[in-house]
Amino acid sequence: MIIAIDGPSGSGKSTLGRMLARALKLLYIDTGSMYRAVALAVINAELDPGDKDAVTALANEIEIDFEGDPESLSVFLNGRDVTDQIRTESVTEMSSVVSTIPGVRRAMVERQRAISKRGAVLNGRDIGTVVFPGADVKFFLTAAPEERAERRYKEDQSTAASSATFAETLSDMIERDRRDSTRADSPLKVADDAIVIDSTGKSIDEVFEEMIKRISHG
Repeated sequence: MIIAIDGPSGSGKSTLGRMLARALKLLYIDTGSMYRAVALAVINAELDPGDKDAVTALANEIEIDFEGDPESLSVFLNGRDVTDQIRTESVTEMSSVVSTIPGVRRAMVERQRAISKRGAVLNGRDIGTVVFPGADVKFFLTAAPEERAERRYKEDQSTAASSATFAETLSDMIERDRRDSTRADSPLKVADDAIVIDSTGKSIDEVFEEMIKRISHG
């Protein structure tokens, strides 16, 4: 079974993806982590993100692996655990740039399809439209920008991943939404057959129950 979860930043994709994978005993793949790993590799190699050919070549060369259960998934870049490193502010910024490069997206899509051969829960921004247009179940999660920014701000504060204020977090999120929705390659959009869930004002458990019901009712 392939379950696709798409949606903008801060919509709960990662948390709910992990919960579904655990409940359904499926592999969990956070595709955002893959783009973050590429971003970290670009930073480490001191590449100019504007050099799309060089960044694409690097994306095709590096090894990205996941280890552990959905709740404590570790991300490895070329055999090194980079789970914490890819959550830093600089990587977040670089990720939103490199993820717009068509060659990078093609490289990651190829890997996502290969990893998911035995079934998986995948979250991202183009899973249901590009990576797995034939997914068994497709969800599109959304929420008001202010609520999504509040979630991201609290997460960053608790992990010290960012020193941004709430206003800066909201501004960055709105810019990320714009960039994701308007990019030429694999833009963020709702698949025609996706189940749209607006989580504004809902708890994670409420959304999870709704998703499980939709999956079990086919």
